[in-house]
Amino acid sequence: MSRGYGEPVPTRPALILFDVNETLSDMAPLAGRFEDVGAPGGLARTWFASVLRDGVALTAAGASARFAEVADGCLRVALHGVALDRPLDEAVEHVLAGFAELHVHPDVAEGLEALAGLGIRLVTLSNGAASVAEALLGRAGARAHVEACLSVEDAEAAGPWKPAAEAYARALRRCGVRPEEAMLVAVHPWDVDGAARAGLRTAWIDRDGSPYPRHAAEAELTASSLVDLARRLR
Repeated sequence: MSRGYGEPVPTRPALILFDVNETLSDMAPLAGRFEDVGAPGGLARTWFASVLRDGVALTAAGASARFAEVADGCLRVALHGVALDRPLDEAVEHVLAGFAELHVHPDVAEGLEALAGLGIRLVTLSNGAASVAEALLGRAGARAHVEACLSVEDAEAAGPWKPAAEAYARALRRCGVRPEEAMLVAVHPWDVDGAARAGLRTAWIDRDGSPYPRHAAEAELTASSLVDLARRLR
């Protein structure tokens, strides 16, 4: 069992790596983007799950692709056969443009400020573009609390997606810290699992009381929000 909501952890990490999509960003408004083009709003969750599936599958096969490329391809499949109110290219463009208007969850700005106040270095690590995280934090007025926005992508090519061990290792090399000095924070158990297997400490953010899957490596810490995480690491 991971440490629960009331039990403190023994030491603070030197560095926290935050997942971005769904962990920091509230992606619920993307359902409205699907509805705008004549598609069911519930298709948004299925589509995003397929993006993660295909990106991770490419990594497992020894290949790679940028998040935007995978998102576009999976979206065209998801919208196939749907009675859209505009041409497919325009519908895809409208849905994907929604990433530029997402906001953080209500606990994020306060939580980042509190964690930074503890002297912990804060960095984001996304399977998507770093620019998306930069803009997201900028809209929240929280960019100043984060040292760097990192991505599995770089200027030349896409790298292995999380939860591949190399994705975490590349970020840690950039930050100059050892795995045991860093903590991965995510809402996705698969991300927590991957980081734990790569030697990082881990925290699972469980905002809605979901059960943690038994097959995944357990999180060192479970918190209900980033504010709760900061309180427990204080």
